[in-house]
Amino acid sequence: MSLITRIVRSAADGDAAPPYASNRLLAALRPDALAALAPHLVLVDLPAEAVLFDAGDDVQHTYLPCGPTQVSLLVVTADGQEIETASIGLEGAIGGVVSAGFKPAYGRAVVRTPGHAFCIPTQKLEEVKTATPLIADMFDRYADVMIAQMMQLAACNALHPIEQRVGRWLLFAHDRAGDEPIRLTQETLAQMLGVQRTTISAVARTLQDAGVIDIGRGKVTIRDRAGLERRACECHDAVEAHFRRVLPKVET
Repeated sequence: MSLITRIVRSAADGDAAPPYASNRLLAALRPDALAALAPHLVLVDLPAEAVLFDAGDDVQHTYLPCGPTQVSLLVVTADGQEIETASIGLEGAIGGVVSAGFKPAYGRAVVRTPGHAFCIPTQKLEEVKTATPLIADMFDRYADVMIAQMMQLAACNALHPIEQRVGRWLLFAHDRAGDEPIRLTQETLAQMLGVQRTTISAVARTLQDAGVIDIGRGKVTIRDRAGLERRACECHDAVEAHFRRVLPKVET
């Protein structure tokens, strides 16, 4: 079942304008298109490790993460291992991106970095897309970007050494966190990348010794973005370049 956590602000609240600029898909919409979508958006809390939907669930809600909030799409193996196949943050949306109706989820969606997200019933989103072609086009383009990310990650996981893969993941997280530390444990990163925790610990020490990152308890601070980019593979840049081509009006 889809999880909606504590409501922070609904469309009926009049105390302050909802922070639509904190999700770049919403920020890129023309005022008339945003006006068609806004009455149905609710700002909610997404706590760390919350499961938004699981394999086989009917995806009843769509989430648009804000700020540093980050959600992982995972494939869960028969023996319970979780492998990340995509990561979604303030640049996108998760659940119901393409269509409504009973479309069972193939994998699990888990909140990795807690924060806020705008939430809309998937059926209502489908109605708005039908009535507003501009919104439908934007979500179709974003679906293309999601497929590209999954394809690139499949190649990355098969071909690139673990230090480069860690660098790629941290670059995506840094894009979303900005100057704030990335809330992440080494155990979680090991699970997502499908390696042992000791392997991640060794990579983290190497990066910290090189002055690229600073490791705290459950947090990672990027100290040298350029240095991290040099140590990462080309996968982050490849996905970002495709994003800019497909969604040129959305900042990444």
